Amino acid sequence: MESIKQLYRIGKGPSSSHTIGPERIANFIKNKYPNCNFKVTLFGSLALTGKGHGTDKVLKEVLGENTEIIFDIKTEQPHPNTLIIEVFDNDKTIDTIIGTSVGGGKVLINNEVLDATQEVYNLSTFKDIKEYVVSKNMRLYDYVFEREPDIKDYLLTIWKTMLSSAEDGLKAEGVLPGGLNLKRKAGYLFKKRYGNDPELVRQNRLLCAYALAVAEQNADNKTIVTGPTCGAAGVLSGTLCFLYKEYGYDEESIIKALATASIIGNLAKTNASISGAECGCQAEIGVACAMAAAAIAEIYNFDIDSIECAAEIAIEHNLGLTCDPVNGLVQIPCIERNALATIKAFGAVTLAKSLASIRQISFDDILETMYETGKDLHYKYRETSIGGLAKYYK
Repeated sequence: MESIKQLYRIGKGPSSSHTIGPERIANFIKNKYPNCNFKVTLFGSLALTGKGHGTDKVLKEVLGENTEIIFDIKTEQPHPNTLIIEVFDNDKTIDTIIGTSVGGGKVLINNEVLDATQEVYNLSTFKDIKEYVVSKNMRLYDYVFEREPDIKDYLLTIWKTMLSSAEDGLKAEGVLPGGLNLKRKAGYLFKKRYGNDPELVRQNRLLCAYALAVAEQNADNKTIVTGPTCGAAGVLSGTLCFLYKEYGYDEESIIKALATASIIGNLAKTNASISGAECGCQAEIGVACAMAAAAIAEIYNFDIDSIECAAEIAIEHNLGLTCDPVNGLVQIPCIERNALATIKAFGAVTLAKSLASIRQISFDDILETMYETGKDLHYKYRETSIGGLAKYYK
């Protein structure tokens, strides 16, 4: 598996597949051909939701305002997040490049990974990682630190960015861009107090407020951390900010939790998918929920079987979750899904504490199931905005 630097990326929302990925492709081509003109054809999900996600906007920002953008919703490509860039010197075509945004900001140029890193992790299933960790009397984060000895400073930067995005989101007010007239709710929810609320309700409200804060920042094109994607950025960030701010867990515990969660996300990215356009929202919110559950379980010092169980439960009960963003914006239902996924992550941890010893489904099993389920989803439920809530919301 690759470095977790390829999983946790700092960038501007609203979509790792539709903004961060295409921006990286465009920067690569602009650097290669700084004085040329370009025509970009978007296919699949990029064509269907590109305007809502701002794909055309980010491409023109990099390649130039005179760049022609074509939305081809009919021609099928091997991957739904495909774009073809034609390069012109005067009126002569000098190159044609196929770019693919495969999720989480990772991109391919003519089927080759851009800025590919060496395979840092020599094990690529949870079963193998668990056997190794147990044999060495290690924890999951120890495996991360062993394979990437210098990663702690990077994770500290990731954490500070997560915290900043949550704090800024809680302070922000107003209406999110895009035309849905969706008001920010995080600050309101955070400040709201009801004298007779049960403690569980109060805690869930605060937890959701942190997640909403990050998800709203993402929708407003602000800087966030992919976890594993922009669209699901509020789940892990919100969960860790809640534990840090409300329960006083220190930065060392947070860094270890981030490292533990990265194993879960990296396995999903390697053996299944973290792309909504490929496998629906189960690949984004579902994986984010599993990462958050593993992080919580690590902070609570659960054993490795319970951590695995929590992550497995989190994905199992997000199976089949569709990606149906209204108007192609990462707002409805995406923002609230981030909040609800944090609650589900804590629920998965609660169940795992009691059920780990009698469970029958492994994390590797659930990843395989999720990937197959995602491939079987009708294409209109995979980030096309032509099915589900995106179809019926007016």
